[in-house]
Amino acid sequence: MVTLNRIYTRTGDDGTTALATGGRLVKHHIRVSSYGTVDETNAAIGLARLHTLTEAPDLDAVLGRIQNDLFDLGADLATPDNGEKLDYEPLRIIQAQVDNMEREIDRFNKDLAPLRSFILPGGTPGAAHLHLARTVCRRAERLIVELSQVEGETVSGPAIKYMNRLSDFLFVASRYLNARASGDILWVPGANR
Repeated sequence: MVTLNRIYTRTGDDGTTALATGGRLVKHHIRVSSYGTVDETNAAIGLARLHTLTEAPDLDAVLGRIQNDLFDLGADLATPDNGEKLDYEPLRIIQAQVDNMEREIDRFNKDLAPLRSFILPGGTPGAAHLHLARTVCRRAERLIVELSQVEGETVSGPAIKYMNRLSDFLFVASRYLNARASGDILWVPGANR
């Protein structure tokens, strides 16, 4: 269990941050940017939950589980698998978490009308916040994929898959909320020419 007695440690004052392995990286390292953007995704979902709690409690419960998974993902990314022997079993995203996400996508998507146009981010307050969370999630995914392609760095396949499915889920979740209200806002190509 994590214990946080003191919030500031001053150890990052030199522009570095600690990894779960005990090593340190500069704060702009792609690994730190990756798990930092996962944290941003989590915060954006937390903001959306201010609305889903009342708009769709069934969806809100899933978002709560996702927020927990995102902490797992942050721990995964903060513990590079560089062959170093650790005194503990590192927390990793596993395929079962990806599979759970796929089931949730299918559940919330099953009654939605097929799309015949791209949709504009917006609609209900909850849907608009979920669209924002989706775009932050996509940025996190791009950073994680970039990290996975850096020589000497490793990222598990399930971690990459999880973020890819999460952005899909957030898209479906925004549509789910909008379907319960006035519907999606459709893109009209060239409408303002």
